[in-house]
Amino acid sequence: MASSPYFPIAVLFVAALGFGLAPLGLAWLWQKVYSPAKPNLVKNSIYECGLVSKGDAWVQFRSAYYLYAIMFLIFDVEAVFLLPFAVAFTGLGVAACVSMLVFVLLLVEGLAWAWAKGVLTWT
Repeated sequence: MASSPYFPIAVLFVAALGFGLAPLGLAWLWQKVYSPAKPNLVKNSIYECGLVSKGDAWVQFRSAYYLYAIMFLIFDVEAVFLLPFAVAFTGLGVAACVSMLVFVLLLVEGLAWAWAKGVLTWT
C-alpha cells in the first residue's frame, strides 16, 4: 500500500478531512458535555426586540437593487486594480500607462452606459 503513487495523496486527503472535522467534532462534544439543553419559557421567547412577527416572512425584492450591487462591484474592482498601478506608477513604462488608460476609459464607458440606461437613478 505504501508503494502506491496515490498513497501520499490519500494521506493528505485524510489529514485535510481530519483537520476540518476535528474542530467541529470537538465543538459538538463540548456543547453536549458543558452546555446541556434546558429549554424554558425565557429561552424560547422572542430575542431582544420583543416584537411578535406578523404575516409571512416572504417579501418581494426589487431587482433594481441587483443593478446597484453590480455597479458597486464593478467600481470596487476598479479600485482594486488601480491601487497597485498607483503604487508602482513611477517605475512603469509608457505601455503600462496606456493600458491603464484604456482600462479607465472602458470603465468610464460603462459608467456612461449605466447613466444613459437609467441604472443610477434611485426610484
